[in-house]
Amino acid sequence: MSGPLVVLVGPMGVGKSTVGHLLAGRLGVSYRDTDDDIVAEQGRTIAEIFVDEGESAFRAIEKAAVRRALGEHDGVLALGGGAILDSDTRALLAGQRVAYLSMDVEEAVKRTGLNTARPLLAVNPRKQWRELMEARRHLYEEVATAVVATDGRTPEEVTEAALDAIESRQPRPLA
Repeated sequence: MSGPLVVLVGPMGVGKSTVGHLLAGRLGVSYRDTDDDIVAEQGRTIAEIFVDEGESAFRAIEKAAVRRALGEHDGVLALGGGAILDSDTRALLAGQRVAYLSMDVEEAVKRTGLNTARPLLAVNPRKQWRELMEARRHLYEEVATAVVATDGRTPEEVTEAALDAIESRQPRPLA
């Protein structure tokens, strides 16, 4: 197996799950989300893992989940927003078809309300989201074979743009 057909990366709330399901349907493949894998494996939410064990413990769990999914899954795979922080994970994404779904802070506010259910945004969410993006944007761009802006677009429009982008910038042919 050569890995996923498409890997979706981007910040929390950008729509990776929604677009991932739509992409998988359009491509006739299955969808998988490493955050869902972690919750199933750990038997608790990501927020609970953060609270109980801290971010570094969560990142270790996430790194293992991403490695496993990249080796096992051949459909559309969505990674958690911070998965690209790990250099080994970024190295594993080299040669993969990776679409970075991007959005600005105003779009993030509209979509998520930047609510406190997201552990990294518990205090001053707008400021923290901006800081997270300043720290992560270049990493998303580093791993991406395509960047798809989601601002002001419906999930269907983002899916179409992602299909166009990955078909034109692909290291591997579509299955």
